[in-house]
Amino acid sequence: MKLKFLTAALLAVSAVASNAATYKIDPSHTYPSFEADHMGMSVWRGKFDKTSGTIEMDLAAKTGSMDITIDAGSIDFGMDKMNSHAKSPDMFNVEKFPTVTYKGKHFKFEGEKLVEVEGELTMLGVTKPVTLKVNKFKCMMHPRLKREVCGADASAEFKRTDFGLNYATPAFAPEVKLAIQVEAIKAE
Repeated sequence: MKLKFLTAALLAVSAVASNAATYKIDPSHTYPSFEADHMGMSVWRGKFDKTSGTIEMDLAAKTGSMDITIDAGSIDFGMDKMNSHAKSPDMFNVEKFPTVTYKGKHFKFEGEKLVEVEGELTMLGVTKPVTLKVNKFKCMMHPRLKREVCGADASAEFKRTDFGLNYATPAFAPEVKLAIQVEAIKAE
């Protein structure tokens, strides 16, 4: 009897574990972008062109985590002079801090829909909690790749000054709006 119970318990545990999957960020379909104030007159928009990382997710258990790395040197405002300035010690100081990271630690679901990720953003060597609101989320079998791909559109707001990015404050407001479109391919 004990052997049957132990076997059933092991099968249940392995069935639950088998629902967890690793997804690798697709860098050609992932672009963190942001909006920041320019002296109250306009909004500057930029993006990062190089992102990598993994997402661990178990849709059945409604759990997950993520480990995302953004190449700070890939910042792109669409203007070479602004890009160079953003990479300097005045702002992102990419020589000293070449990456920005986000470690998502808790996924929140409403029904089958992922709606929020609680995690920590590290920028300029400072780590602070940042919660991503997931505005859109979908997983599907990709017709060309023949593997499951999950995608999302997420957003967050934070103060850049909380991370030590103090350039031109208070003339430039510290609030930043972050938008991330991401796709990740299930690992084989």
